[in-house]
Amino acid sequence: MFDCTVPALLLRLDSNVFHHGTLGAIRSLGRAGVEVHGLVEGAHAPTYRSRYLARMHTWSRGRDTVRTLTRVAERIGRRAVLLTLDDAGAIAVAEHAAELRPYYLLPGQPPGLPRRLADKRLLHRLCTTLGVVHPETRLIRGADDAAVAVADFGLPLVAKWAQPWLLPAGLRRTGLVRGTQQVARLLQHVERSELLFQRFVPGGPGSDWFFHGYFDENSRCLYGGAGRKERAYPRGAGLTTWGRWLPNPVVEDTAQELAMTLGYRGVVDIDFRHDPSADAYHLLDFNPRLGAQFRLFTDGDGLDLVRAAHLHLSGRWTGRSTGRSTVPGRAGHGRTYVVENYDLFTAGPKSLRALCVADEFAWLSADDPRPFVGMAGQTIKRGMARLAGSRKQRWRKFAHAGD
Repeated sequence: MFDCTVPALLLRLDSNVFHHGTLGAIRSLGRAGVEVHGLVEGAHAPTYRSRYLARMHTWSRGRDTVRTLTRVAERIGRRAVLLTLDDAGAIAVAEHAAELRPYYLLPGQPPGLPRRLADKRLLHRLCTTLGVVHPETRLIRGADDAAVAVADFGLPLVAKWAQPWLLPAGLRRTGLVRGTQQVARLLQHVERSELLFQRFVPGGPGSDWFFHGYFDENSRCLYGGAGRKERAYPRGAGLTTWGRWLPNPVVEDTAQELAMTLGYRGVVDIDFRHDPSADAYHLLDFNPRLGAQFRLFTDGDGLDLVRAAHLHLSGRWTGRSTGRSTVPGRAGHGRTYVVENYDLFTAGPKSLRALCVADEFAWLSADDPRPFVGMAGQTIKRGMARLAGSRKQRWRKFAHAGD
Protein backbone atom coordinates (compact mmCIF):
# COMPACT_ATOMS: atom_id res chain seq x y z
CA MET A 1 0.00 0.00 0.00
CA PHE A 2 2.64 2.56 1.05
CA ASP A 3 5.77 3.24 -0.96
CA CYS A 4 8.21 2.85 1.91
CA THR A 5 11.10 3.92 -0.30
CA VAL A 6 9.69 7.47 -0.02
CA PRO A 7 10.66 9.04 3.34
CA ALA A 8 8.84 11.89 5.06
CA LEU A 9 10.12 15.07 6.70
CA LEU A 10 8.04 16.83 9.35
CA LEU A 11 8.70 20.58 9.53
CA ARG A 12 7.76 22.94 12.34
CA LEU A 13 9.34 26.35 12.92
CA ASP A 14 7.45 27.03 16.14
CA SER A 15 9.28 25.79 19.24
CA ASN A 16 6.75 23.83 21.29
CA VAL A 17 7.90 20.72 23.12
CA PHE A 18 4.26 19.79 23.86
CA HIS A 19 3.13 19.74 20.22
CA HIS A 20 1.32 16.40 20.23
CA GLY A 21 0.50 16.59 16.52
CA THR A 22 4.19 16.11 15.73
CA LEU A 23 4.27 12.90 17.71
CA GLY A 24 1.04 11.70 16.08
CA ALA A 25 2.53 12.19 12.61
CA ILE A 26 5.76 10.41 13.54
CA ARG A 27 3.89 7.42 14.93
CA SER A 28 1.34 7.20 12.12
CA LEU A 29 3.87 7.18 9.29
CA GLY A 30 6.44 5.17 11.22
CA ARG A 31 3.95 2.40 11.96
CA ALA A 32 3.19 2.23 8.24
CA GLY A 33 6.85 1.54 7.55
CA VAL A 34 7.75 5.02 6.31
CA GLU A 35 11.15 6.45 7.24
CA VAL A 36 10.29 9.57 9.28
CA HIS A 37 12.61 12.55 9.73
CA GLY A 38 11.98 15.62 11.85
CA LEU A 39 13.04 19.25 11.70
CA VAL A 40 11.51 20.53 14.92
CA GLU A 41 12.76 21.46 18.42
CA GLY A 42 15.63 19.07 19.01
CA ALA A 43 16.75 16.38 21.41
CA HIS A 44 15.10 17.94 24.46
CA ALA A 45 11.57 17.43 23.05
CA PRO A 46 9.58 14.33 24.12
CA THR A 47 8.88 13.53 20.45
CA TYR A 48 12.61 12.92 19.95
CA ARG A 49 12.23 9.78 22.06
CA SER A 50 9.79 8.08 19.71
CA ARG A 51 10.94 4.73 18.39
CA TYR A 52 9.39 5.62 15.04
CA LEU A 53 11.60 8.66 14.41
CA ALA A 54 14.47 7.78 12.08
CA ARG A 55 16.40 11.01 12.58
CA MET A 56 16.02 14.50 14.04
CA HIS A 57 17.75 17.20 11.99
CA THR A 58 19.04 20.57 13.18
CA TRP A 59 18.74 24.08 11.78
CA SER A 60 21.41 25.86 9.78
CA ARG A 61 22.91 28.98 11.31
CA GLY A 62 20.44 31.84 11.04
CA ARG A 63 17.49 29.44 10.63
CA ASP A 64 17.37 29.93 6.86
CA THR A 65 14.45 27.69 5.91
CA VAL A 66 15.37 26.97 2.28
CA ARG A 67 19.06 26.42 3.02
CA THR A 68 18.26 24.12 5.93
CA LEU A 69 15.67 22.11 3.99
CA THR A 70 18.09 21.71 1.08
CA ARG A 71 20.81 20.47 3.42
CA VAL A 72 18.41 18.06 5.13
CA ALA A 73 17.29 16.71 1.74
CA GLU A 74 20.90 16.00 0.84
CA ARG A 75 21.29 14.06 4.08
CA ILE A 76 18.13 12.05 3.50
CA GLY A 77 19.37 11.22 0.02
CA ARG A 78 15.96 10.75 -1.60
CA ARG A 79 13.04 12.95 -2.48
CA ALA A 80 10.80 13.04 0.60
CA VAL A 81 7.21 13.98 1.35
CA LEU A 82 7.33 17.31 3.23
CA LEU A 83 4.59 17.95 5.80
CA THR A 84 4.28 21.26 7.66
CA LEU A 85 2.98 21.38 11.23
CA ASP A 86 2.68 25.11 11.87
CA ASP A 87 1.64 28.27 10.03
CA ALA A 88 5.15 29.67 9.60
CA GLY A 89 6.33 26.43 8.03
CA ALA A 90 3.35 26.27 5.69
CA ILE A 91 3.93 29.87 4.56
CA ALA A 92 7.67 29.33 3.99
CA VAL A 93 7.22 26.11 2.02
CA ALA A 94 4.46 27.53 -0.21
CA GLU A 95 6.40 30.70 -0.97
CA HIS A 96 9.61 28.78 -1.77
CA ALA A 97 8.02 25.73 -3.39
CA ALA A 98 9.86 26.23 -6.70
CA GLU A 99 13.21 26.00 -4.92
CA LEU A 100 12.16 23.04 -2.76
CA ARG A 101 10.33 20.91 -5.32
CA PRO A 102 13.50 19.25 -6.71
CA TYR A 103 14.10 17.84 -3.22
CA TYR A 104 10.60 17.27 -1.84
CA LEU A 105 7.14 16.03 -2.83
CA LEU A 106 4.76 18.95 -2.20
CA PRO A 107 1.13 19.84 -2.93
CA GLY A 108 0.79 22.37 -5.76
CA GLN A 109 -0.34 25.07 -3.35
CA PRO A 110 -0.84 28.63 -4.69
CA PRO A 111 2.27 30.36 -3.26
CA GLY A 112 0.55 33.25 -1.45
CA LEU A 113 -2.50 31.39 -0.20
CA PRO A 114 -1.20 30.03 3.15
CA ARG A 115 -0.17 33.52 4.24
CA ARG A 116 -3.60 34.94 3.35
CA LEU A 117 -5.28 32.22 5.41
CA ALA A 118 -2.92 32.14 8.40
CA ASP A 119 -2.94 35.93 8.80
CA LYS A 120 -6.11 36.56 10.84
CA ARG A 121 -6.64 40.06 9.43
CA LEU A 122 -6.32 38.85 5.83
CA LEU A 123 -8.60 35.92 6.63
CA HIS A 124 -11.27 38.30 7.91
CA ARG A 125 -11.00 40.33 4.71
CA LEU A 126 -11.26 37.14 2.64
CA CYS A 127 -14.36 35.95 4.51
CA THR A 128 -15.99 39.34 4.00
CA THR A 129 -15.27 39.23 0.26
CA LEU A 130 -16.58 35.68 -0.16
CA GLY A 131 -19.59 36.10 2.12
CA VAL A 132 -18.39 33.49 4.62
CA VAL A 133 -19.92 33.88 8.09
CA HIS A 134 -17.17 35.23 10.36
CA PRO A 135 -17.15 37.17 13.67
CA GLU A 136 -17.06 40.96 13.40
CA THR A 137 -13.41 41.98 13.68
CA ARG A 138 -11.52 45.23 14.43
CA LEU A 139 -7.85 46.07 13.99
CA ILE A 140 -6.46 47.52 17.24
CA ARG A 141 -3.61 50.00 16.80
CA GLY A 142 -3.76 51.55 20.23
CA ALA A 143 -5.80 52.41 23.30
CA ASP A 144 -8.40 54.45 21.38
CA ASP A 145 -9.18 51.60 18.98
CA ALA A 146 -9.38 49.20 21.92
CA ALA A 147 -11.79 51.43 23.83
CA VAL A 148 -14.12 51.73 20.83
CA ALA A 149 -14.09 47.98 20.22
CA VAL A 150 -14.84 47.23 23.87
CA ALA A 151 -17.72 49.72 23.82
CA ASP A 152 -19.16 48.23 20.61
CA PHE A 153 -18.58 44.52 21.29
CA GLY A 154 -18.90 44.44 25.05
CA LEU A 155 -17.06 41.97 27.24
CA PRO A 156 -16.00 39.28 26.92
CA LEU A 157 -14.48 39.63 23.48
CA VAL A 158 -11.85 37.59 21.66
CA ALA A 159 -8.31 38.91 21.15
CA LYS A 160 -6.22 37.47 18.32
CA TRP A 161 -2.80 38.24 16.97
CA ALA A 162 -2.99 38.57 13.20
CA GLN A 163 0.46 37.08 12.59
CA PRO A 164 0.89 34.66 15.51
CA TRP A 165 4.14 33.23 14.14
CA LEU A 166 5.81 36.59 14.94
CA LEU A 167 5.02 36.41 18.64
CA PRO A 168 7.57 35.61 21.34
CA ALA A 169 7.27 32.34 23.21
CA GLY A 170 4.76 32.40 26.05
CA LEU A 171 2.31 34.90 24.54
CA ARG A 172 -1.05 33.29 23.75
CA ARG A 173 -2.20 33.61 20.17
CA THR A 174 -5.90 33.75 21.01
CA GLY A 175 -7.70 34.48 24.26
CA LEU A 176 -10.85 35.76 25.88
CA VAL A 177 -10.68 39.33 27.17
CA ARG A 178 -12.85 39.80 30.25
CA GLY A 179 -11.48 43.04 31.71
CA THR A 180 -9.65 46.26 30.94
CA GLN A 181 -6.45 45.07 32.62
CA GLN A 182 -6.13 42.35 29.99
CA VAL A 183 -6.58 44.96 27.27
CA ALA A 184 -3.72 47.03 28.71
CA ARG A 185 -1.41 44.00 28.78
CA LEU A 186 -2.19 43.14 25.16
CA LEU A 187 -1.49 46.68 23.99
CA GLN A 188 2.09 46.34 25.23
CA HIS A 189 2.82 43.94 22.34
CA VAL A 190 1.10 45.63 19.38
CA GLU A 191 4.44 46.38 17.71
CA ARG A 192 5.20 42.66 17.36
CA SER A 193 2.06 41.68 15.45
CA GLU A 194 -1.24 43.27 14.50
CA LEU A 195 -3.81 42.88 17.28
CA LEU A 196 -7.41 42.06 16.46
CA PHE A 197 -10.51 42.18 18.63
CA GLN A 198 -13.46 40.02 17.61
CA ARG A 199 -17.03 40.03 18.78
CA PHE A 200 -17.49 37.00 21.02
CA VAL A 201 -19.83 34.43 19.49
CA PRO A 202 -21.77 32.91 22.40
CA GLY A 203 -22.09 29.20 22.27
CA GLY A 204 -23.03 26.39 24.57
CA PRO A 205 -21.98 22.77 24.88
CA GLY A 206 -21.36 21.30 21.46
CA SER A 207 -20.89 24.66 19.69
CA ASP A 208 -17.21 24.33 18.74
CA TRP A 209 -16.35 22.29 15.63
CA PHE A 210 -13.37 21.70 13.40
CA PHE A 211 -12.75 20.20 9.98
CA HIS A 212 -9.57 18.41 8.96
CA GLY A 213 -9.00 17.42 5.36
CA TYR A 214 -6.52 16.63 2.60
CA PHE A 215 -7.13 18.21 -0.81
CA ASP A 216 -5.63 17.08 -4.12
CA GLU A 217 -4.36 19.07 -7.10
CA ASN A 218 -7.96 19.79 -8.16
CA SER A 219 -8.92 20.97 -4.63
CA ARG A 220 -11.08 17.89 -4.11
CA CYS A 221 -11.15 16.52 -0.59
CA LEU A 222 -9.65 13.04 -0.72
CA TYR A 223 -9.96 12.45 3.00
CA GLY A 224 -11.38 14.37 5.95
CA GLY A 225 -14.12 14.81 8.49
CA ALA A 226 -15.74 17.03 11.10
CA GLY A 227 -15.08 16.88 14.82
CA ARG A 228 -16.65 18.48 17.85
CA LYS A 229 -14.49 20.15 20.48
CA GLU A 230 -15.85 18.86 23.79
CA ARG A 231 -13.16 20.54 25.92
CA ALA A 232 -10.40 23.05 25.25
CA TYR A 233 -7.38 24.60 26.95
CA PRO A 234 -7.68 27.45 27.72
CA ARG A 235 -11.45 27.15 28.08
CA GLY A 236 -13.44 28.91 25.40
CA ALA A 237 -10.56 29.81 23.06
CA GLY A 238 -7.91 27.13 23.07
CA LEU A 239 -6.69 23.86 21.61
CA THR A 240 -8.81 20.72 21.65
CA THR A 241 -8.14 18.53 24.68
CA TRP A 242 -11.13 16.21 24.25
CA GLY A 243 -12.65 15.78 20.80
CA ARG A 244 -15.16 13.56 19.06
CA TRP A 245 -15.53 12.65 15.37
CA LEU A 246 -19.12 13.32 14.35
CA PRO A 247 -20.91 13.88 11.04
CA ASN A 248 -21.79 17.52 10.38
CA PRO A 249 -22.88 18.17 6.78
CA VAL A 250 -22.88 21.97 7.20
CA VAL A 251 -19.29 22.10 8.49
CA GLU A 252 -18.06 19.53 5.95
CA ASP A 253 -19.75 21.18 2.97
CA THR A 254 -18.71 24.70 4.00
CA ALA A 255 -15.06 23.67 4.40
CA GLN A 256 -14.92 21.80 1.10
CA GLU A 257 -16.69 24.50 -0.88
CA LEU A 258 -14.34 27.15 0.52
CA ALA A 259 -11.25 25.08 -0.29
CA MET A 260 -12.53 24.55 -3.84
CA THR A 261 -13.20 28.28 -4.25
CA LEU A 262 -9.70 29.17 -3.06
CA GLY A 263 -7.94 26.43 -5.04
CA TYR A 264 -6.51 25.03 -1.80
CA ARG A 265 -4.26 21.93 -1.87
CA GLY A 266 -2.78 19.82 0.89
CA VAL A 267 -3.77 19.39 4.54
CA VAL A 268 -5.98 21.86 6.38
CA ASP A 269 -7.47 22.48 9.83
CA ILE A 270 -10.50 24.82 9.98
CA ASP A 271 -12.31 25.92 13.17
CA PHE A 272 -15.99 26.82 13.43
CA ARG A 273 -18.35 27.97 16.19
CA HIS A 274 -22.09 27.49 15.99
CA ASP A 275 -24.23 30.46 16.99
CA PRO A 276 -27.54 28.93 18.09
CA SER A 277 -29.35 32.28 18.07
CA ALA A 278 -28.76 32.67 14.33
CA ASP A 279 -28.30 28.96 13.57
CA ALA A 280 -25.06 29.84 11.77
CA TYR A 281 -21.52 28.46 11.83
CA HIS A 282 -18.88 31.18 12.14
CA LEU A 283 -15.51 30.38 10.59
CA LEU A 284 -12.95 31.22 13.29
CA ASP A 285 -9.63 30.03 11.85
CA PHE A 286 -8.35 28.53 8.59
CA ASN A 287 -5.02 26.85 9.37
CA PRO A 288 -3.10 25.87 6.20
CA ARG A 289 -1.34 22.92 7.80
CA LEU A 290 -1.89 19.73 9.75
CA GLY A 291 -4.09 20.05 12.83
CA ALA A 292 -2.62 18.77 16.09
CA GLN A 293 -5.59 16.45 16.78
CA PHE A 294 -5.60 14.92 13.27
CA ARG A 295 -5.35 11.39 14.68
CA LEU A 296 -8.99 11.69 15.76
CA PHE A 297 -9.83 11.10 12.09
CA THR A 298 -8.47 7.58 11.79
CA ASP A 299 -10.84 5.28 9.91
CA GLY A 300 -11.48 1.58 10.34
CA ASP A 301 -8.63 0.74 7.95
CA GLY A 302 -6.07 2.85 9.84
CA LEU A 303 -6.04 5.67 7.30
CA ASP A 304 -5.56 9.23 8.56
CA LEU A 305 -4.54 12.60 7.11
CA VAL A 306 -0.76 12.15 7.05
CA ARG A 307 -1.11 8.71 5.54
CA ALA A 308 -3.49 10.08 2.92
CA ALA A 309 -0.98 12.84 2.14
CA HIS A 310 1.90 10.38 1.81
CA LEU A 311 -0.12 8.01 -0.38
CA HIS A 312 -1.23 10.82 -2.68
CA LEU A 313 2.12 12.62 -2.98
CA SER A 314 4.03 9.37 -3.52
CA GLY A 315 1.59 8.28 -6.25
CA ARG A 316 0.00 5.42 -4.30
CA TRP A 317 -3.45 6.92 -3.64
CA THR A 318 -6.21 4.64 -4.92
CA GLY A 319 -9.18 5.79 -2.80
CA ARG A 320 -11.99 8.09 -3.84
CA SER A 321 -13.93 10.77 -2.06
CA THR A 322 -17.25 9.34 -0.96
CA GLY A 323 -19.41 12.41 -0.54
CA ARG A 324 -19.82 14.35 2.67
CA SER A 325 -17.91 11.96 4.94
CA THR A 326 -14.95 12.07 2.49
CA VAL A 327 -13.65 8.88 4.11
CA PRO A 328 -12.87 6.14 1.57
CA GLY A 329 -12.84 3.43 4.25
CA ARG A 330 -14.97 3.01 7.34
CA ALA A 331 -15.65 6.38 8.99
CA GLY A 332 -15.05 6.33 12.73
CA HIS A 333 -18.00 8.47 13.81
CA GLY A 334 -18.11 8.60 17.59
CA ARG A 335 -14.36 8.10 17.89
CA THR A 336 -12.76 10.15 20.68
CA TYR A 337 -9.37 11.76 21.25
CA VAL A 338 -7.76 13.14 24.41
CA VAL A 339 -4.64 15.24 25.03
CA GLU A 340 -3.73 13.94 28.47
CA ASN A 341 -1.66 16.80 29.90
CA TYR A 342 -3.88 19.68 28.74
CA ASP A 343 -7.15 17.88 29.48
CA LEU A 344 -6.00 17.37 33.06
CA PHE A 345 -5.58 21.15 33.41
CA THR A 346 -9.00 21.76 31.86
CA ALA A 347 -11.15 19.07 33.46
CA GLY A 348 -9.24 18.03 36.56
CA PRO A 349 -10.52 14.72 37.96
CA LYS A 350 -13.07 14.46 35.13
CA SER A 351 -10.14 13.93 32.81
CA LEU A 352 -9.49 10.54 34.41
CA ARG A 353 -12.71 9.26 32.87
CA ALA A 354 -11.52 10.41 29.45
CA LEU A 355 -8.33 8.45 29.95
CA CYS A 356 -10.43 5.34 30.56
CA VAL A 357 -12.72 5.64 27.53
CA ALA A 358 -10.82 7.58 24.82
CA ASP A 359 -10.10 5.79 21.56
CA GLU A 360 -6.90 7.72 20.89
CA PHE A 361 -4.35 9.31 23.21
CA ALA A 362 -2.05 12.12 22.19
CA TRP A 363 0.89 10.81 24.20
CA LEU A 364 0.23 7.45 25.82
CA SER A 365 1.04 4.42 23.67
CA ALA A 366 1.93 0.88 24.67
CA ASP A 367 4.26 0.39 21.70
CA ASP A 368 5.98 3.77 22.10
CA PRO A 369 6.00 4.74 25.80
CA ARG A 370 9.07 6.98 26.01
CA PRO A 371 7.47 10.19 24.62
CA PHE A 372 4.78 10.00 27.33
CA VAL A 373 7.45 9.69 30.01
CA GLY A 374 9.31 12.64 28.49
CA MET A 375 6.13 14.73 28.33
CA ALA A 376 5.33 13.97 31.98
CA GLY A 377 8.83 14.98 33.02
CA GLN A 378 8.69 18.24 31.04
CA THR A 379 5.25 19.03 32.50
CA ILE A 380 6.45 18.52 36.07
CA LYS A 381 9.59 20.56 35.40
CA ARG A 382 7.60 23.43 33.92
CA GLY A 383 5.07 23.32 36.76
CA MET A 384 7.83 23.48 39.38
CA ALA A 385 9.47 26.41 37.59
CA ARG A 386 6.19 28.34 37.52
CA LEU A 387 5.57 27.57 41.17
CA ALA A 388 9.04 28.82 42.08
CA GLY A 389 8.52 31.95 40.00
CA SER A 390 5.19 32.63 41.68
CA ARG A 391 6.71 32.28 45.13
CA LYS A 392 9.58 34.59 44.20
CA GLN A 393 7.13 37.20 42.92
CA ARG A 394 5.08 37.05 46.11
CA TRP A 395 8.25 37.41 48.21
CA ARG A 396 9.29 40.49 46.24
CA LYS A 397 5.89 42.10 46.81
CA PHE A 398 6.16 41.31 50.52
CA ALA A 399 9.69 42.74 50.72
CA HIS A 400 8.71 45.96 48.92
CA ALA A 401 5.69 46.34 51.18
CA GLY A 402 8.03 46.42 54.14
CA ASP A 403 10.29 49.15 52.70
